[in-house]
Amino acid sequence: EAPAATQEVGDIEGEPKKLKYPRAIPFIISNEFCERFNYYGMRTVLVLYLTRKLDFDDDTATVLYHTFTTLVYFMCVIGAIIADSWLGKFRTILYLSIVYTIGSGCITLGAIPTWDLDARAMTIAGLLLIAFGSGGIKPCVAAFGGEQFKLPEQAKYLALFFSMFYFAVNSGSFVSTMVTPILREDVKCFDDDDCFPLAFGVPGVLMVISIIIFIIGKPLYKISAPAGNMFVKVSKCIWTAIRTRSREKSINPREHWLDYSEKRWGRQLVDETRILLNVLKLYIPLPVFWALFDQQGSRWTFQATRMDGDLGFWTIKPDQMQVINPLLILVFIPLYEVAFYPLLSLIGIRRPLQKLTLGGIFAGLAFVISTIVEIQLESTYAVMPKAGEAQLRIYNGMPCDYRIQSNIPEHADFTLKSMSMFEEKYLNVKGSATYTYTLSSTGPGPNCAVAEEQRTFVVDEEKQLSYFIRKQDSGISLLRYEDDTEKSSKGYPVFRVLGNTATNRTVVFRDIDSSDAFDRHKNGSYVYDRVESYPSDYEIYVDGELTLTYTMRLGGVYAFIVSDIDGMSTTPIIVTEPNSVNMLWLIPQYVVMTLGEVMYSITGLEFSFTQAPESMKSVLQGCWQLTVAVGNLIVVIVAEAKIFDEQKWEFVLFAVLMFVDMGLFSILAWRYKQIPLKNYDEEDDPNATLPIDQKEESGLDNPVFKKSDE
Repeated sequence: EAPAATQEVGDIEGEPKKLKYPRAIPFIISNEFCERFNYYGMRTVLVLYLTRKLDFDDDTATVLYHTFTTLVYFMCVIGAIIADSWLGKFRTILYLSIVYTIGSGCITLGAIPTWDLDARAMTIAGLLLIAFGSGGIKPCVAAFGGEQFKLPEQAKYLALFFSMFYFAVNSGSFVSTMVTPILREDVKCFDDDDCFPLAFGVPGVLMVISIIIFIIGKPLYKISAPAGNMFVKVSKCIWTAIRTRSREKSINPREHWLDYSEKRWGRQLVDETRILLNVLKLYIPLPVFWALFDQQGSRWTFQATRMDGDLGFWTIKPDQMQVINPLLILVFIPLYEVAFYPLLSLIGIRRPLQKLTLGGIFAGLAFVISTIVEIQLESTYAVMPKAGEAQLRIYNGMPCDYRIQSNIPEHADFTLKSMSMFEEKYLNVKGSATYTYTLSSTGPGPNCAVAEEQRTFVVDEEKQLSYFIRKQDSGISLLRYEDDTEKSSKGYPVFRVLGNTATNRTVVFRDIDSSDAFDRHKNGSYVYDRVESYPSDYEIYVDGELTLTYTMRLGGVYAFIVSDIDGMSTTPIIVTEPNSVNMLWLIPQYVVMTLGEVMYSITGLEFSFTQAPESMKSVLQGCWQLTVAVGNLIVVIVAEAKIFDEQKWEFVLFAVLMFVDMGLFSILAWRYKQIPLKNYDEEDDPNATLPIDQKEESGLDNPVFKKSDE
């Protein structure tokens, strides 16, 4: 025999053999990457699909988005029950992934316009299937990966796995968040100017690939049999304790109220339930963080649509701003390990619950920053008439100036220049109001002549009414129409053509960067519908004659007066100023939110796994995911309540709520003490882990079957 000094560590008597890193982990990590690509890719473009294709307003789209997210994370509890009770983690992940894929297919097929399917119904059905599939597998994947390790020998490997797992989550999120907006906007399909079917279809293909990868790795997995329905067992244990305590409190005092269920459910389940409840007390404040975090895909995306994404060399799409979060996470995860956490330890922040608290504070600060950005954006928003208000605009399509004398408050006498616009945004009106005026020309020539007769402007409460002065055979006429100066929900420029020309003129807008005409107008009604365009340089042709070259920018609302009086001409009027705050100003709030998320999510996942008794790891993982569901439900409630007219006050509400919430959490964290789990040796005490009804069936409560004390 070789001397002891030359033996391998694993061969030395009494020394544990060094265990290799589980070979199954790469398959689980790859599967998670593909599944997250599907989930985040679909979710990135979801709110824009709901508003642009399914015609939901911003508030309704926000409610649908967060209701879907709520269902996803609520289904985590159902997934944990299914895995622990019937199917086990492997089959739960496999079967629900198939359901998940069918849901992705429903949304993709519903988005194809030529199939003439009910897109709204297909989308809702698809979201429900995805919620059930994604939510069902969510608590199982991390726990299934954790089961591949032997503890405590591979504790360091386990910590590395959680970092790799979260890295895979955010790698999939990063790639899909970058790619799907490009597929949505830069690809054109089915005669549309975008391609939502492709943006949904590609993530669906990745979901199929994730299933294939997961199946290939099966020979390497440690697959545990279902441990039983722990949610039901825990619920019954708690109910038994409450009911028994109410009867026996005075005659049979116990150290802890859960001890009253020991006789029926056994010592081990009582102790593990006590540990579970001890951890769940800490979970009470956690949903508020997710209420803030998940608004990156709703309120923050809508905020981006009201900003300027033009970088000169590239135009950022509003939904692409979400890519900042996973990109920063990929950078921050290694930085936290080598730099941030060592620095935090120098100021005394070392424990997991301290990191969770700091992560929540960062989320609150992120919403303070988003409030500041929103205040800056307000100056660029269109002013919409409120209750008791109306708006009036007058467009002069004639080659001459007009003097207008009226009884409009604060506008008794003013001059309306040729090819220009007059507007009053704040008229006090209840119901409707009529203003009288006289119009007189200040310029020479027969085209400018007008009879000085008394006329009327009629406006309605909460509406924008416009009048267009144009030539008529007998002189001039004022065409009245209802206007809309609101910016596009897509962030695109919007324009309207006002034609003061002979009939049957053809107006063509040609994008200089494109070979095709963007839009064609035939002069028939003189006042044309609003049209969304792309931010670009345009050549405007009237009957084939180039009349104007003009740049339309993101968020701008324009009117183009086309006139053939005294020669063919086109004059632009900016009705609502284009977006002027650059989208890059959103980066600080994303950076601060991501700093908080890394401390919150990775720490929370690892804390939940390590604190849970072995039989309840999926339960506690499911409860962790449930905090996300409750957080999104908070957003739904606030959005539906419509408490505030202005977005900035909603951001302030969430920031204040976060800071108060973290104050409560820090108190709970300070009082938290981990309850050690005893070792239960069934050989020594067969009654320790069996409920009383099972003991009776097995006969183990009979003294004959008990071991003697000798």
